[in-house]
Amino acid sequence: MRKYGWNSFKDLIFGNPAVVDQDPPVGDGAQNAERENWTSKREYLLSAIGYAVGLGNVWRFPYLAYKNGGGAFLIPYFVMLVVAGIPLFFLESAFGQFCSQGPINVWRAVPILQGVGVAMVLITTIVSIYYNVIIAYSLYYMFASFQSPLPWTGCLNDDNRMTHSDEMTQNLNCTSVQSHLSCNISGVLVVNWTQENTTCPSSSMQSPSEQYWDHVALQRSSGLDETGPVVWHLALCLLLSSIIVAAALIRGIKSSGKVVYFTATFPYVLIVILLIRGVTLEGARDGIEFYIGSQSNLTKLTEAQVWKDAATQTFYSLSIGWGGVTTLASYNNFHNNMFKDAFLITLTNAGTSVFAGFAIFSILGHMAHVYEIPVGEVVKEGFGLAFIAYPDALSKLPISPLWSVLFFFMLLTVGLDSQFGGIEVITTCLIDAFPEVFKSKRALLTIATCSILYLLGLPCVTQAGIYWVTLIDQFVASWVLLIVALLEVIGISYIYGANRFVKDIEMMIGQKSFGFWLWWRMCWFFITPLFISWVFVVSLLKRLHFFTSACPVVYKCSVQSFNFKHQEKPAPLPQPLYRKLLPYPLKGRQGVLQSLCFVCLFVSKITQKVIDGF
Repeated sequence: MRKYGWNSFKDLIFGNPAVVDQDPPVGDGAQNAERENWTSKREYLLSAIGYAVGLGNVWRFPYLAYKNGGGAFLIPYFVMLVVAGIPLFFLESAFGQFCSQGPINVWRAVPILQGVGVAMVLITTIVSIYYNVIIAYSLYYMFASFQSPLPWTGCLNDDNRMTHSDEMTQNLNCTSVQSHLSCNISGVLVVNWTQENTTCPSSSMQSPSEQYWDHVALQRSSGLDETGPVVWHLALCLLLSSIIVAAALIRGIKSSGKVVYFTATFPYVLIVILLIRGVTLEGARDGIEFYIGSQSNLTKLTEAQVWKDAATQTFYSLSIGWGGVTTLASYNNFHNNMFKDAFLITLTNAGTSVFAGFAIFSILGHMAHVYEIPVGEVVKEGFGLAFIAYPDALSKLPISPLWSVLFFFMLLTVGLDSQFGGIEVITTCLIDAFPEVFKSKRALLTIATCSILYLLGLPCVTQAGIYWVTLIDQFVASWVLLIVALLEVIGISYIYGANRFVKDIEMMIGQKSFGFWLWWRMCWFFITPLFISWVFVVSLLKRLHFFTSACPVVYKCSVQSFNFKHQEKPAPLPQPLYRKLLPYPLKGRQGVLQSLCFVCLFVSKITQKVIDGF
């Protein structure tokens, strides 16, 4: 294999090693003498499935299906899987397997786009910090579940101790009946806010599980500007998470390939157990009907937002653009049939999303039955589902600690598999870049990587840590992934050359007919780039419209919260704002806010018209 150093940087930029100095293909016998391979194909498949099947399959897909028409949502979801998800996954797998390098070194084939590989590693590094913290949350809740009754069964008193229902006193901040936060706006971050509600209540009612999440588990501060101390129990769980990951990856794929036999398969056992328990509960049928049953609404298919949500979920659930797919495939044997693997992994991932939704909604349906409210009022997504709504529902079951332990252990194993892939991306890139230094010290490199990620994760387990986790979740792995994937498919299809790439694949899996490659050429040349561009534009416009239309509410709350020098008692915000705002006198900070509101509303109107056009 050709070796590269920092001195060859110019050659990589102005030359094309893939054309002028390409290594010959590796034969069946040797495979890759300088790079380790998976012990068996099963280990690769389990690792890739575990990496692709993440927390989004459990806590995001069921909510999206419910929100976007139930069973009708499966139509756009599987359409997007066929036109974009599978082609991109196939492309990344083949690219990594052919080059037998990590996500940075593979881009020596297209030197001008080597920054794409660097971006993948940076994204994975930051997201690994975020995933490590979520695993710590799961560990804490799993340990907290080893007590009866569960600690989020009742409201908390002034000492943050649980008050049982039989001795419950009036608590102005907690209610045992599910309620919703209508507006919770601080000077730094807007959370749980709906655009239609322009009120700013001084306090909000919370369910016991929500109160436990905020005041016990997170010890949440008032905002991002109030960091507060490190929450010691989360820091210890974060340390335990780092130790588990380091131990599993201590020998690279040789050790992680054995661990995934448990971590990639046991979540399915737990989902089946939770599903069996869920469907035997009263009200479970109502939950499943809301999820994917007779409540399905086919008219939703005419809305652009439904297709955009299906596209986004397909894209992110397969972990495309993170570098993990390329990294795991780079350890395959050269003649492995990655085409069949791509189909198996992507379809398993999609099936897991659908299957997990039944386990989630059956128990949420029982929760709605207990509270005697519609299922739609208990459904949440993300952290709200995993650490508020679902724990609340589990607390209503007989032997609730058992079901709670099983659920959070499932989240733990699902998170660990994805974290294994993320750490493998980082260590693989370092070993590929400096093989003489790190190849013989993989164990030390893995421990050092996990230790650094632990230290970087400590700000995320302070009292303001949830705000950092939310920012990473919403922004780091969003826009940049779309851009990276677009550059990836353009770089391989148009710069490296899709026809050359097809010949490379045929060197690995054998000759295929023209008709076989026709669909993949169409996807890589036209369909997939157009799909990614469409998702990016629509997402950008939606986010722009959201923030600009948010301005009046933020302005009104700011006027009520801050004492302006030029006006002791601010006048209420006139309605409609965009017609009556300009006559207002522009005085100091209030004038600036008014001007910004006018601009925001103008942009909001335009973006809404464009979005409606889609």
